Amino acid sequence: MVEFGGQPVGIVVPENGRLRFVAVKFHVHALDGGLYATMEELRAAIREHLSRWSGDDPARVAAAG
Repeated sequence: MVEFGGQPVGIVVPENGRLRFVAVKFHVHALDGGLYATMEELRAAIREHLSRWSGDDPARVAAAG
């Protein structure tokens, strides 16, 4: 399970040495199916996506996740 800001947002499934993200929340659905090398890379992608999606300050979003 992948949590962001204390909320579950998806799961990861191993695939050929990488992690495939399966979104379970609408606000991260654009990242569904993405492949990431590490959980840290996935969390960074979520932070970046949410900062664009919500118009929030990226530093505030990073602190939440």
